[in-house]
Amino acid sequence: MTDTTASDFPLGTGVEILTQAPGGLVAFDKPAGVLSHPNMKSEQPRALLTCDYSIAGEFFSWKDESGELRRLWLLNRLDSHTSGVILGATDGELAKNIRALFLHKHIQKVYHALVFGKSANSTEMWKDRLDVEKRGGQVRTVAGKGVPSESQMRVLKQRRDPALSLTLIELTPRTGRSHQLRVQCAHRRLPIVGDATYGDFGANRALAKASGVKRLCLHSHQTSFDYEHAGKTVKFTATAPTPKEILGLL
Repeated sequence: MTDTTASDFPLGTGVEILTQAPGGLVAFDKPAGVLSHPNMKSEQPRALLTCDYSIAGEFFSWKDESGELRRLWLLNRLDSHTSGVILGATDGELAKNIRALFLHKHIQKVYHALVFGKSANSTEMWKDRLDVEKRGGQVRTVAGKGVPSESQMRVLKQRRDPALSLTLIELTPRTGRSHQLRVQCAHRRLPIVGDATYGDFGANRALAKASGVKRLCLHSHQTSFDYEHAGKTVKFTATAPTPKEILGLL
């Protein structure tokens, strides 16, 4: 299935189709607060697609208007609080191939983040060692000893207000550790706006009260890679515009 429309999918609240590609590859724009997939039936109304999901098979399933069973294999995930590009495939074999690209780090991802503070440099390569530890009954990623983690940072725009320093940055992770970008930002005293785990809690509360924006201001802006289909190489890029609620804070 390649020529699909939004009506072909039981899209979750605010979810939009960004683009489609040969073989049944589909890119969605997921809003903040929407789950990449439900872990239980009661979570289906808050998920990317509002239908059954197989944890074991990692696919959504539903019946279309004609009663035909349809499936969408989920190819990547975003934390519920993170918005942006998320991928699926309507063909199981294609899903297997693209998941292998993710596994072997052949996917290029670009994020936009709104952070408190101002970076000393317009571009930087961030190199850290991140580890996972249990603290207060919760599992957190921390900077220190651990596995090498790298991200390229580039400043996109700064808020010109001495009373509130905000910076929109572009982050291109070279590795894919859990919560990597959020921890790397916080480690450099550039906490992401709205980060309730690693952020500046006081600044979050003050900004949320003043602006009404309570979300995590981290957005998966672009995903690109090459894949093989029908004996040809397909160059794929999906871009999700940075949400107005984030840009409106600048």
